[in-house]
Amino acid sequence: MALVRILIDGYSLLHAWPALAPGLARHSAAARDTLLTRLTHYQDSTGVPLTLFFDGQGAPSGTPKAFSTPKVEVLYSRRGQTADDLIERVVYRLLPYGEVLVITNDHAERDTVIGLGGHAQSCEGFICTVEATLGEFESDLATINRRERDRFRRS
Repeated sequence: MALVRILIDGYSLLHAWPALAPGLARHSAAARDTLLTRLTHYQDSTGVPLTLFFDGQGAPSGTPKAFSTPKVEVLYSRRGQTADDLIERVVYRLLPYGEVLVITNDHAERDTVIGLGGHAQSCEGFICTVEATLGEFESDLATINRRERDRFRRS
């Protein structure tokens, strides 16, 4: 079965990736935006849709409307819910359609997801995957640009 969606515990990933937004508070809108930009590039490279979940009572006050598309969703938990609650519900609902991968450093959450039939990966492992994928993409893009520039010069 194919991977149908990657579900990401946003704050767990932000805390595990300090190099992503150095000097920014991990719960800040700027750090979330930086993460979203990086993950959007990753989604563009892989084609696998993803959903980014943040704990909270809805979006924090003053937060602009979240950028969401069918390929890259951003969701905030409501009062009385956690991001983990939402992730578990989505895993359960998506499993009939294919494989679901959850990214979190919460060991209990990973065990729950695996128990439901999903797959789980640590944030550090996912960061390595993202960096490698985007590095390959940049290298491929540089090669294509160089080839096109040479072709343009010859014509």
